[in-house]
Amino acid sequence: MDKYSVQQHVQIIKLFYQNNCSVRATFRALRPFYGRHNRPTERTIRSVVNKFEASGSVNKEPTPVRRRNARSAENISAVRESVQENSRQSISRRSQQLGLSQTTTLRILRRDMGLHPYKIQLTQELKVNDHRQRRVFAEWALEQLETDSNFHKKVIFSDEAHFCMNGYVNKQNCRIWDNTNPHEIQERSMHPEKVTVWCGFWAGGVIGPYFFQNDVGQAITVNGERYRAMITNSFWPALADMDINNMWFQQDGATCHTAHATLDVLHEQFQRRVISRGGDVNWPPRSCDLTPLDFFLWGFLKSQVYANKPQTTAALQANIIQVIGQIQPDLCARVMENWTSRMRATHRSRGGHLPDVLFHI
Repeated sequence: MDKYSVQQHVQIIKLFYQNNCSVRATFRALRPFYGRHNRPTERTIRSVVNKFEASGSVNKEPTPVRRRNARSAENISAVRESVQENSRQSISRRSQQLGLSQTTTLRILRRDMGLHPYKIQLTQELKVNDHRQRRVFAEWALEQLETDSNFHKKVIFSDEAHFCMNGYVNKQNCRIWDNTNPHEIQERSMHPEKVTVWCGFWAGGVIGPYFFQNDVGQAITVNGERYRAMITNSFWPALADMDINNMWFQQDGATCHTAHATLDVLHEQFQRRVISRGGDVNWPPRSCDLTPLDFFLWGFLKSQVYANKPQTTAALQANIIQVIGQIQPDLCARVMENWTSRMRATHRSRGGHLPDVLFHI
């Protein structure tokens, strides 16, 4: 009935009463106007007449719009109380307890309460004395920055990392669409092949990489002798074109780094400018959030080098070399600017974790 206009409804009513209120006669009378196949059916004629006799009008009634009352003040209040009691509850569990749909619960949380979902961040556990050592280091770094605003550009950070051949599979983001469950399984070796790589990082770029491996290309453990050989044979030549008279060198507290023989080698180039356990300035343990290799470089590399699914350690090494070669100095400079923000945040938190700062590189 809705496809006919108000004028056509009026015509139907006139013909109906002109033909002695006969639906059949009205149906036949409409043929000259619509033809045999396009005229209103007897059912439509009857509906138009019934509506006219009931309401006295042939105007079309507007389609009622269903009012959405789910985001009512009462439901918003219930969701707000639920969040105050437990802010870590999932959307599905919260909506089930409140008797609301998940969509409504999500809209209330976002639109009406202005909340955002945040993920838990995993970080290194801090021991009892770590807070003091982190605070002392942050205070020292900030003092250096007050004396020299470019101090953050004069520190070379260093570290090693392992890159496994099997890469990383995120089961949460991996979905297989099919009619039946294919029971897809990805096997992982208990002792996968890996690449052990060392890099230096400063505001001017990335130094390296250097791979710890034997004569057949297999990754080997980093001990003091091999670490010192890498410094002498690879790191020193890389510094040949750099003015390191005022540069500092940082390393973590691994045993191969802090051996007396290793520190003696480092002091040959960085006299009284070694940041390390047992060095000229103590590096606080369990502080991966304070070194740019951990909070930036390793994660950035691992997000890139597995893109083409390398099948050999040689291919993985080639990817690492290629990606590092594409890192521009301006990006490294921004990372080191970020490091200065972390020093201030560490000082504010008295050596604790850094939950109050969003770091944008």
